Amino acid sequence: MEKALIKMGSIKAGTFWVSKKAKEEISNISQDLSTLSNTVEEKAKWVFNKLKGKPLKSLSDLLRENNLPPGLFPQNIKCYEFDELKSKVVVYLVSPCEVCFKDSSIIRYSTRVKATLSRGKLSGIEGMKTKVLVWVKVTSINVESIKSDKVWFTAGVKKSRSKDAYEVPRDAIRVEDF
Repeated sequence: MEKALIKMGSIKAGTFWVSKKAKEEISNISQDLSTLSNTVEEKAKWVFNKLKGKPLKSLSDLLRENNLPPGLFPQNIKCYEFDELKSKVVVYLVSPCEVCFKDSSIIRYSTRVKATLSRGKLSGIEGMKTKVLVWVKVTSINVESIKSDKVWFTAGVKKSRSKDAYEVPRDAIRVEDF
């Protein structure tokens, strides 16, 4: 009798575990479908704007309009996307690369750099590193005012650099990996 009760308890526990796992998998599938739907929607908008002939500004012009130095990204980008509603910018590069600026700072870029663009600020950056003894992920870049001569990089710690060093987009040098 005792063995039968133990067996029934383990069957119930097993059924509960399977039910829980099934719910988790269904939730994961729902999230994946939602992400896929959003991606398809964004790409469709991009294609529609291209077909409609909506002119896309250069990345340098977009940065300049938002009070950021136009040379924050390499000159030889493949393309970029900007979602005005979400203020999201995605910059595509042919390969991982790095740029050495005239103040001797080095920035390394992944094949895709994503960020949120606002007046004088790039935040939530993904796909950008800077060399500070070791490579450190850059999480935000900002300019405090139009007249400011400093660009503030947050890469673990907040550090200012001369804005002049980033005024002109430079050619990037291809690197093996980001």
